[in-house]
Amino acid sequence: MLLRNPNLNLNRTLITLLDKCKSMLQLNQLHAVVITLGLSQDVFFMSKIVSFSALSDSNNTDYSYRALLNLQDPTIFEWNSVIRGYSKSKNPNKSISVFVKMLQVGIYPDHLTYPFLAKATSRLLRKELGVSIHGHVIKSGLEIDRFVANSLIHMHGSCGDIVYARKVFDGTPVKNLVSWNSMVDGYAKCGYLDLARGLFDLMPERDVRSWSCLIDGYAKSGNYGDAMAVFEKMRTSGPKANEVTMVSVLCACAHLGALDKGRMMHQYLVDNGFELNLVLRTSLIDMYAKCGAVEEAFAVFRGVSLRKSDVLIWNAMIGGLATHGLVKESLDLYTEMQIAGIKPDEITFLCLLSACAHGGLVKQASYFFDGLGKNGMTAKTEHYACMVDVMARAGQVAEAYQFLCQMPVEPTASMLGALLSGCMNHGKLDLAELIGKKLIELDPEHDGRYIGLSNVYAIGRRWDEARIMREAMERRGVKKTPGYSFLEMSGAHHRFNAHDKSHPSSEQIYTMLSFIVSQMQFGVLKEGQEHCLYGIEGI
Repeated sequence: MLLRNPNLNLNRTLITLLDKCKSMLQLNQLHAVVITLGLSQDVFFMSKIVSFSALSDSNNTDYSYRALLNLQDPTIFEWNSVIRGYSKSKNPNKSISVFVKMLQVGIYPDHLTYPFLAKATSRLLRKELGVSIHGHVIKSGLEIDRFVANSLIHMHGSCGDIVYARKVFDGTPVKNLVSWNSMVDGYAKCGYLDLARGLFDLMPERDVRSWSCLIDGYAKSGNYGDAMAVFEKMRTSGPKANEVTMVSVLCACAHLGALDKGRMMHQYLVDNGFELNLVLRTSLIDMYAKCGAVEEAFAVFRGVSLRKSDVLIWNAMIGGLATHGLVKESLDLYTEMQIAGIKPDEITFLCLLSACAHGGLVKQASYFFDGLGKNGMTAKTEHYACMVDVMARAGQVAEAYQFLCQMPVEPTASMLGALLSGCMNHGKLDLAELIGKKLIELDPEHDGRYIGLSNVYAIGRRWDEARIMREAMERRGVKKTPGYSFLEMSGAHHRFNAHDKSHPSSEQIYTMLSFIVSQMQFGVLKEGQEHCLYGIEGI
């Protein structure tokens, strides 16, 4: 008999209770009953206990693993449950440790083991580990299993090994939609957007994930206009967008500064019955704040119940206020956050330091910087960069340089750049020259480093040295990246590169610019001529 306890009614009751178990507290109680009844080695009962604790929302995979190790003969099902649980936990590397232990005790993996390991590896972003897992798959003869192959495509793509991902994709004899989506997503994540788009266009069928992968790829690579163009095509000829799609679209609107389009996307969410959960509300707040509509961002923020709020949404609002120089409001909101009982995280302190930088609040910034340690966090490079920026903006460039030299982390180009800017703004040209030289040593292929030092010499009227910097830049073959700007008008986006004439109205634009320059030479525009600035068709 499967159940060794003679009381079949009690066994049936236990099975029913285990199936209906909804919390770890209930599971602990049932596990105690199982042990008391001498059923702690019964595979049927223990499989339910191990799988529930490994996959529960409370993330008690450690409990599950201890239960597994106490079994005399655990099956592959129990091992897979624990590996799967760790793959979704905060410690995905434990999946690999459990896999190694499983091999040591003589349990052979099956077609379910490797997808869980691939997921853990994807989260760890360890390319060499991915290659090792792939090798185990080949030794097991499971490389032709479509479920395993799809997980390998996703794993290699996530780890940046797109060549391996494509080899697996091409070697999969029967591809399904997941295979195509995984490959498109891999190309997009690795920045090969032309290849991602080419494969997307070849897909025999597409679902919402297909479109979302491409849109997200464009958004994360900075091609925000392309992300919006794909979304518009999706609206007309594709499936209904989901939450993932809309987060990427709102991100694109935010970086384009496309407020009108962002408002339309907000309305799209409402019209299509989206639940404005914390993720979407956070994205909306970020979009409105980046587009300059702080009041609308605040309206979205105030629509969230404090009881159901999360640190991410507070960070978005505090950071949005700080970006627009609303320093007092930003710091007041942090106080409100503390009263609401929301625990700050590293991003919170980054937003607060940014607010202090805009307000020149050096003492307050030091207080928040020290608050990281008091809250059990360790300052990261970004926090040190903010502190350098705070002091440099406030004119305390010598103190900022001393702080930079005493940091436990190596100075980054962004830190030195902030200090260089502070030195130039406050006339500390000797220190600016020193920082400028360090920047070139640190980042010799960046055009801005040479231009920055050249500008330092130009401010000090050291023309020969300024010219030498420009020549050094040319000798190294470093070319200046042309600047560009975006303009949104009547719902359309226009991108203008420096010295670019590709815009369809470029002839009219340059004519108008020439007119403005000529008028400026003789004073302001005459009364009544301002309307000429709006006479360019389509702009």
